[in-house]
Amino acid sequence: MMKLSKVEDSRDSSNLHRTLALEMVRVTERAAIAAAQWRGKGDEKAADDAAVAAMKAELDRVAISGRIVIGEGEQFECAELFVGQKVGGGQGPEVDIAVDPLEGVTLCAKNQPDSIVVLAMAERGFLLNVARNVYMHKIAIGADYGPETVHIDWSATENVKSLAKAKGVPVSEITAIVLDRPRHAGLLEELRTAGVSVKLLSDGDIAGVIHSVNTEDTGIDIYLGSGGAPEGVLAAAALRCIGGQMQGKLILDSPEKRLRAKEMGIEDPNRIYDVTDLAAGDVLFSATGITDGSLVDGVRLRRNTVETSTIVMRSWSQTTRWIRARHAR
Repeated sequence: MMKLSKVEDSRDSSNLHRTLALEMVRVTERAAIAAAQWRGKGDEKAADDAAVAAMKAELDRVAISGRIVIGEGEQFECAELFVGQKVGGGQGPEVDIAVDPLEGVTLCAKNQPDSIVVLAMAERGFLLNVARNVYMHKIAIGADYGPETVHIDWSATENVKSLAKAKGVPVSEITAIVLDRPRHAGLLEELRTAGVSVKLLSDGDIAGVIHSVNTEDTGIDIYLGSGGAPEGVLAAAALRCIGGQMQGKLILDSPEKRLRAKEMGIEDPNRIYDVTDLAAGDVLFSATGITDGSLVDGVRLRRNTVETSTIVMRSWSQTTRWIRARHAR
């Protein structure tokens, strides 16, 4: 009898059965197709609303007892996919869900690369719950380095020098990826003074973090800077599946944010989180492209069909799948 590998073995000890991964693909596909109708039309709100409505409708068809822990905002801020909202058919495993129905909303509105739909699912209680308006300092590198290679409290210069030493190359051969924001002006100046090549992201730091750990494919060595905390959790969910190192520190720069963080179970506002602090247990991750990008292709609207491209991952089996689908119109 042929021995089953871990990937093929049906004796799955997790509460998240592998068939849920395909259900997640259906969810992100539907949201991406809905958002693609607004691609390049300059209406960010309409694109986001379409993705949210489609994602919620498809989630409610899945046999789970789900709870949104990262969504569009608080209940008083949005109608659907708010923090605490119950989703799913009500039967099946109890899961926590983090969503970004339209990562790169401006990219979609302008029909620029790397706009995607993202969803992560984990067993109940294993995704860090953070508010939508909270930011996070982040640093990420690939899995092939020692745990002390970089640190979020070090300067950018210290980090890239340490990474270059660990990689065995001069600093001039290190490439960093950074969100193109005014707040990063000092960071960019420091990196360029050190001789580092910088790739700027207009939006989409979930994909940016993922690219930084896939150096052989992307040529990017490190992610640096600050971005949304919810996106940090979603990126960590992906890293749980594909490997890679990441540290994050929440930016709780107002009494209101600190109070809300405490209500969500965050006791130490200065805590440094690693990947497993942000997303633990068995994790599923799915991302479908709206516009063409370096992670997945965008939606193709044909005369009689619609084509989608999705990457779906699972931490338990360390499996990554790329799914191209053709849907009848």
